[in-house]
Amino acid sequence: MESARRPILFVSLPESGLLNPLLVLAGELSRQGVADLWFATDEPRRNDVKGIAEGSPVEFASLGGVDSEMSAVTWTDDIYREVTQSSRFRAHRAVVRHTYRPELQREKSRRLQAVVDEVQPALMVIDCISSFAVDVAIARKIPYVLSVPFLPSNVLTAHTPFTKSYTPRGFPVPHTGLSRRMTLTQRVSNELFKWRTLAMFLNPEMSKVLKEDARRRKEAGLPAPSTMARIEHADLVLCNSIAELDYPFAIPEKMLLVGAMVPPLPEAPDDKDLSQWLDAQSSVVYVGLGTITRLTRDEVNSMVEVARRLGGRHQMLWKLPSEQQHLLPPRESLPGNLRVESWVPSQMDVLAHPNVKVFFTHGGGNGFNEGMYFGKPLVVRPLWVDCYDQAVRGRDFGISLTLDQPQTIDVNDVVDKLTRVLSTPSFHEKAQRRAALMRSAGGRETAAGMVLAHPALA
Repeated sequence: MESARRPILFVSLPESGLLNPLLVLAGELSRQGVADLWFATDEPRRNDVKGIAEGSPVEFASLGGVDSEMSAVTWTDDIYREVTQSSRFRAHRAVVRHTYRPELQREKSRRLQAVVDEVQPALMVIDCISSFAVDVAIARKIPYVLSVPFLPSNVLTAHTPFTKSYTPRGFPVPHTGLSRRMTLTQRVSNELFKWRTLAMFLNPEMSKVLKEDARRRKEAGLPAPSTMARIEHADLVLCNSIAELDYPFAIPEKMLLVGAMVPPLPEAPDDKDLSQWLDAQSSVVYVGLGTITRLTRDEVNSMVEVARRLGGRHQMLWKLPSEQQHLLPPRESLPGNLRVESWVPSQMDVLAHPNVKVFFTHGGGNGFNEGMYFGKPLVVRPLWVDCYDQAVRGRDFGISLTLDQPQTIDVNDVVDKLTRVLSTPSFHEKAQRRAALMRSAGGRETAAGMVLAHPALA
């Protein structure tokens, strides 16, 4: 007799920007009582996975410890500076060099194969950066859904001249931070970005890695290495954005734009202290620069001065990781309108609060989309890769401003950008229009419905 089990296996790297949308989706399926839910990620995320089960269980499957060479959070300071430098191509090249490491993904692949042997999933739901998981799904002929926390064009635009692309010729290449409206010089730079990326893979060191990876993949019956392979072989692509946050192009039928993945709110109902503080304010600037950002002492002091200059008009809530708080001046010298937290119980609850008027962010995919979901205009200090792409679209669509020199924190520039966004109604109005579109996209509920409708679960 055929088994009635139809397990769904979620797979993600441990970085919050990739993991969190899948946690929200798995949590929604749990609330709906869907049976046989499994979630595979690195061991330190065990409690996060265990915490999402509100109906049916979500079983945790460990992929071992976090590999320090694969995680941006644990990169050395030298690598951090290399991948966040001002040159868009050099930063892009550094990211590729430090992330395209097939040999480092083999252990994750072996662990995942053992999980697949145990779970026998009918369907996999995979974050778009976990190429090892895509490989396992293809090799085992398991249908999979791809999760994309970035703009749709981020995964649908070719990085090299001869690769298939879903966007038209002349479309901004991901990681360039270029606008759709380019000068002649920028158009040339955009095309050169593709050729320089191709040349990067032809240099002897990278070419050796590429050939070895191609040989191994051929032996395993996998397609040749390609950024588009993950899209081509996916049954469905869930993108956590909307068309109105990207430049226009024909989006393929298999990609569904579901908007930001937001859990039921309030996410942290017991957090009375912070919520009461927010209730008591009239205008709050929320600062959340991402888990990867590493500030210097001078930059921390500059942020304190920004708060001081906003005093009397606005409060500032700053999420500053505990390991960077030793860089703060003595607590007694901090301005009275500044509240510093090492972690907020729920960024969603903060952004949902009506007294939060602007979000000062690094512009990562999740933060950008979440800000728009709650109708908050942004000031963006781009950090790396996709952050520049989100920032330029936000500027072009009138929902954000970008710092002039994101590699540092210039007090005058930050205060100017925050003040302009706070005092110009059009930023708020345009953000509110995107919020309505985000909510109509359906988020976690639409995504859950599409996953459950997959023929493999019939």
